[in-house]
Amino acid sequence: MMHNLLRRTIFDLVPRTRRHPAKPASALAERWTTVDGIRVFYRESPTPPQAETMVHLHGFGLSGRYLLPTAELLRDDFHTLVPDLPGFGRSGNPPRPLDVPGLAHAAARFLDDRGVASATLVGNSMGCPVICEFAYHYPKRVNRAVLVSPAGGVTNQPLLRAVRQLAVDGMREPARMIRVAAPDYLRFGVPSTFKMFHALTQYPSLDRLLALQIPTLVVIGDRDPLMPGPARVQEVASRTSNHVLLVIIEGAAHAINFSNPGELANVIRQFMADRPIADDPASPGQARAYELHRGAFHPEPRSG
Repeated sequence: MMHNLLRRTIFDLVPRTRRHPAKPASALAERWTTVDGIRVFYRESPTPPQAETMVHLHGFGLSGRYLLPTAELLRDDFHTLVPDLPGFGRSGNPPRPLDVPGLAHAAARFLDDRGVASATLVGNSMGCPVICEFAYHYPKRVNRAVLVSPAGGVTNQPLLRAVRQLAVDGMREPARMIRVAAPDYLRFGVPSTFKMFHALTQYPSLDRLLALQIPTLVVIGDRDPLMPGPARVQEVASRTSNHVLLVIIEGAAHAINFSNPGELANVIRQFMADRPIADDPASPGQARAYELHRGAFHPEPRSG
């Protein structure tokens, strides 16, 4: 029953489409490499600036394509990499589907292949647990973490509740998101989606998040049905001294990297420079970004 519900949740929200659309025009260069014998597709700043590397990690069932709106805005500020992790998007499949720890190790080996010793990691949804797991195993390789709409944990349990949350979110995302997500979900398939989503609901996201010992930005949308409300998030965050900076984007749902790239890129730039969080005047509209919580160990904002 639950398998059929997940099938309807995903496929009733997307039109029939080709498995892979024509290559989109992108401000990032499209490239291939081979990691552990698997062909890995990734996008990169066409002329990498002499700046810190920033790696964008996608959500479950998806590729890095929906992360491009935000990643492209940051391409001149950071050496930007957007991989399709093994088993996702246009990358090849590993012998066995990777779980969260497996994806974290795969991300580390991708950085090895690119000659990147350490980086700031930016994730959305499943990409956030992958980052937390990466930091757990490779703490010296993560300079900063940006967790956008982190998925997993008690908020998404039991699984049936999580599936319903996903269905609600599908109705709150921009309609154009369907054209981007549909080919990825169709390729990934229902059985793989079911297994990965189940694994995410069991992942201790909050515990791993609070255990991070690096400056960490958490961004949530106040219309995201997969996350608790801002008041509840603030209550949990305030219970402990940590390195977390919590920012709300009003009017945003789950896929903020796609739906609100201007606001998100602006917040990330401010976070990276330790500047006070302020709304982006260049992104007018219903969305508004503001700081909700700054952990005791998080760097204090610098003026100027």
